[in-house]
Amino acid sequence: MNIAGLQKMTLLDYPGKVACTVFLAGCNFRCPFCHNSGILSAASPSDISREELLRFLEKRKGLLDGVCITGGEPTLQSDLPELLADIKGLGYPIKLDTNGTRPKMLKSLAEKGLIDYVAMDIKNSPHRYSQTVGCTADLQALEESIRFLLSGAVDYELRTTVVAELHSTEEILSMGQWLASLSDSKPKRLFLQPYRDSEQVLHPGMHAPDTAALEEFVRLLEPFVQQISLRGDV
Repeated sequence: MNIAGLQKMTLLDYPGKVACTVFLAGCNFRCPFCHNSGILSAASPSDISREELLRFLEKRKGLLDGVCITGGEPTLQSDLPELLADIKGLGYPIKLDTNGTRPKMLKSLAEKGLIDYVAMDIKNSPHRYSQTVGCTADLQALEESIRFLLSGAVDYELRTTVVAELHSTEEILSMGQWLASLSDSKPKRLFLQPYRDSEQVLHPGMHAPDTAALEEFVRLLEPFVQQISLRGDV
């Protein structure tokens, strides 16, 4: 288990809770707009040991309401279930951030009661998914994860970071139609997050769509989801 970072308190990462965020190293995507580019390698330097993390959580009982597990891609860690079981043993609800590429792990964590909320990234329409994630995307695995979440087995949200160079009205409409095709149930909630450029991004220099384009994206997606919202600075 390589814990690459710990944000000791956040009001944003876990909806409705005062939480901490645990960053696990290693990812199987190389999204050009990734803000965690420094921990994409599983060999990234470890920031804190598992034992130190658990001691921190023990001391923060009563101050924190939950724990967010993010990455990288957390489901790549074979010992993730053991870590989550230890955290649950301390009484914390857990939110998992995932790209959806490991549906078997996702299902197993939910069935064991080790996760309480899932945020899955929907990167783009199917025909531009691989371009958007910087590698060949396994759409079958992604669809299995989406269908599982839409079944209501665990509370969830879907979210898309929108980038002017990667998302047009065509892609956004195609993405909504794709999600609608996977289940009779509309996704519970979908958040659009405008891209923010920084030096930490894997490939800096891209741009967020303008406000008019973002509002148009929301309008296009409204028929396909129960709730659609913009998140972050617009």
